[in-house]
Amino acid sequence: MFKRFHFVRHNWFLVLSVGLAVFLAMETVLVVTDNINLLPTVILLGATLVPVTFVTYIYQRVRVKEIPVATIAVTVFLGGAIGLILAGLLEYATLRELGLLQLLGVSVIEEGAKLVIPAVLYLLGRYRSEADGLLFGVASGMGFAAMESMGYGLVSFLQSQGSIGALQLTLLVRALFAPVGHAAWTGLVCAVVWRERQRTGRMTVNPAVIGAFLLAVLLHTAWNTMATLTDHTSIGWVGIEFAGLIAVGAVSLVILIRRMREAGLRHPSHFGLPAQNLGDPRF
Repeated sequence: MFKRFHFVRHNWFLVLSVGLAVFLAMETVLVVTDNINLLPTVILLGATLVPVTFVTYIYQRVRVKEIPVATIAVTVFLGGAIGLILAGLLEYATLRELGLLQLLGVSVIEEGAKLVIPAVLYLLGRYRSEADGLLFGVASGMGFAAMESMGYGLVSFLQSQGSIGALQLTLLVRALFAPVGHAAWTGLVCAVVWRERQRTGRMTVNPAVIGAFLLAVLLHTAWNTMATLTDHTSIGWVGIEFAGLIAVGAVSLVILIRRMREAGLRHPSHFGLPAQNLGDPRF
């Protein structure tokens, strides 16, 4: 019977369960004591729990143990921070309204900004497998999503005049959708970039790489388009919005799972070889 619950032995489940317990305890204290000083901690925990858990899961799933945890942590932090800084500046300077072209522009800017830290790691050339690229992309995307969620959580709390319920709902919705949003899109692009270097034996920007980036941009644009339907208050529009988000998220998830499977199978450790053995044509 316990074999059905084998996942409890994995690190990602430990991270999720312990983090969730701490978050719920902190949130309960905030509600009971009405101590506003605890609000930043609650937002931080709520915004980062799922991203950290998902990065931990990907780290184990695609067998990239040769990458130090510190490198992944730096990618999460700097990928999110630098990505958010660049995206915020560029969007403020160039975009004023949320029309279709503006939404497309937001997607191009954010998808590009999230690639800054993975691009540095790519140029350094130490980690060269597709699985490495996938992990760096997911880490950067999740860092961006976590920091973005902190902002959305704070705004929802302020706009609702201090409603904990509004904060909870915002953090919950963004946590549920985070793995099929920024993480999936940036993970897709980076996996293809690293894969094409393996395939060609050199750094390259070819049609496959360009196509992966355009696909990420289109999925991001479709997501943002659905999200703008929140401006309509009728139940019908809300239903369409969530149906659209689920559809875009499902497509993104399928693509991410495919890249995970292929990246895991291509990784040298799958053949019992050291990670540095990338000269073999199988990789």
